[in-house]
Amino acid sequence: MSNLQVVTGAGPVGWTVAEQLAEAGHDVRVLTRSGSGPDHPRIERRKLDVSDAAALGPALEGASAVFHCIHGSAYDVRAWERELPAAEQTVMDAAHRVGAVVVFPESLYSYGRPDGVMTEDGPRDATSGKLGVRTRLLAARAAHPTSTVSVVASDFFGPRVRTAHAGERVVPSVLNGKTIRVLGRADVEHSFTYVPDLAAAMITAAHDPALWNSVLHAPTAPAVTQRQMVEAYAHAAQVRPPKVGTLPGGLLRALGTVHRPTRELAEMLYQFEAPYVMDSRRSERRLHLAPTPLAQAATETVRWWRTELAATAGR
Repeated sequence: MSNLQVVTGAGPVGWTVAEQLAEAGHDVRVLTRSGSGPDHPRIERRKLDVSDAAALGPALEGASAVFHCIHGSAYDVRAWERELPAAEQTVMDAAHRVGAVVVFPESLYSYGRPDGVMTEDGPRDATSGKLGVRTRLLAARAAHPTSTVSVVASDFFGPRVRTAHAGERVVPSVLNGKTIRVLGRADVEHSFTYVPDLAAAMITAAHDPALWNSVLHAPTAPAVTQRQMVEAYAHAAQVRPPKVGTLPGGLLRALGTVHRPTRELAEMLYQFEAPYVMDSRRSERRLHLAPTPLAQAATETVRWWRTELAATAGR
C-alpha cells in the first residue's frame, strides 16, 4: 500500500485519525475548507472543498486510503440531505479512480428505535428524518464500486469533542461544580464511544482488505448511565460529582414545534429515554482491538478540557 493517507475534515474524528496515522509513520494529507488540522511533520494541510470534484481528484493522487470525516454544516435533516450524499459520491468516485479504500465514521441512527442491544447484524433500515439519511448513505456506499468500510460509533466523547452530549455540555460543568441537566433520563444505560478508539478502528480497517466492504462497530466500553458518565469525569478530575437533573422531553418536543433546532434535537430523545446500547465485541475480535477503559478515557478527556479551558481563559 502507498504510505499516503488522506483525511477529509479536521473535527474531533478527522483530527484524531490524522494524528494517529502520522504517529504510526504514515504521510497524511488533511483536506478542509479552512486549511486546518494537526501540526505534525508528516501532516500536510490543504485548503480544499471536497465537494469540488475537479480539485479533489489531484488531492487523492497516490493515496491508498481516504478517511471521510466530514459532517453536515448543521444538525438539520435538510442540510444533511443537501450536502452529505453528494459529497460522499464525489469522494467515492475520486477514490475509485486512484484505487483507494474509503473509510467512514458512522452513527447508530440507521438502526432506528432499537428494542434491544444493537449488534452488527441488526437491521439498518430506519427511514425517517436524519435516521433515514444515514440509512441511505450506507446503501449508497454498498452500491458504489469502490471499497468502503463504515465504522459505527455511539455518542462521542474524548479530547477535542465539543458539541456532544458528553462534551461541552458536561465536562466544563463538572470542573466548575455546576448542576448538569441531561436529555431524557439520567439513569438509563447509554453507550458512549471514545473517539481515539473509533479512530484506531478506522485505521485498522483501512489497512486490512479482509475488512473492506463491511459495517463494523467501533470498540465501545460497556454502556453506562448519563449520571455514571458525569461521575466518571468527576472522579477523573478529583472533584465532587455535581447534581444531575434532566431536561423534560415533553418541553423539548413542545419547543420543537416552533423552533427547528430544538425539533432536530427532540427527534433523537428516544436515545436517552430508554436503554440505547451497542455491542462491539464481534468487531473487536475482527479488528484485534479493545475499548479504552472508561476511567482512563475520562482522565484523558478531563486533561484535554483543563488545558483547553486554561488556554481560553488566557486569551
